[in-house]
Amino acid sequence: MSGPLIEARKLRKVYGGGDGSVIVLDGVDLEVAAGEMIAIVGPSGAGKSTLLHLVAALDTPTSGTVYFESSPLEMRRDEAIAEFRNRRIGFVWQRHHLLPDFTAAENVAMPLLMRGRSHAEAVDTASRWLKEVGLATREQHRAAELSGGEQQRVAIARALVNDPAVLLADEPTGDLDERNATAIMDLIERLHRTQRLTSILATHNSVLAKRCDRILRLEHGVLQQDATFQQAPSSLAEGEKS
Repeated sequence: MSGPLIEARKLRKVYGGGDGSVIVLDGVDLEVAAGEMIAIVGPSGAGKSTLLHLVAALDTPTSGTVYFESSPLEMRRDEAIAEFRNRRIGFVWQRHHLLPDFTAAENVAMPLLMRGRSHAEAVDTASRWLKEVGLATREQHRAAELSGGEQQRVAIARALVNDPAVLLADEPTGDLDERNATAIMDLIERLHRTQRLTSILATHNSVLAKRCDRILRLEHGVLQQDATFQQAPSSLAEGEKS
């Protein structure tokens, strides 16, 4: 494939109308090559989550186009968009969004069951992924019984269980302490390499961002190369909350 894996051209996202309208994205351009890990930084409310949602086809732009493998997402039928989200995109949110009364294995198996995989195959694959993220001994524990760091590991396994091409992570360490934040970033970085992912991380955290191939700053609706992170703070926790 020639050209970027993900491309966005002149993306605008406006909420509301008239005098009460809010411009979140104002002509954003983005290119991400296959295999890149990039960080998108910026203040709270800058539109980082909105941009990730547009890339994942979880939302539609007011204007502009998102391309995946040179194909515009807006030209795909609803069932093709659903297939794209399920098969090609893995999404990790700041809050894990696990089903608390389901086991770790059941949570990870859910996307496979939604694709029509057999229960036995889904559970076997979920077990393999929980081992991959270091939770082999916790797969039969309910999500509510796991620590915050363990819950985020389950969420990462769930995001990757369908072997997607792209991992999108929205503040993946935002609810974690320094130790767990470091461990989660180590895990994401390792899986990015071993699974040959293309990864986009939205974060406030400069230490996390500096571990990526590129840092882009989103502010006042505009996305551009970031040049502000010259010195990393002393801990992953610094700058995470806002």
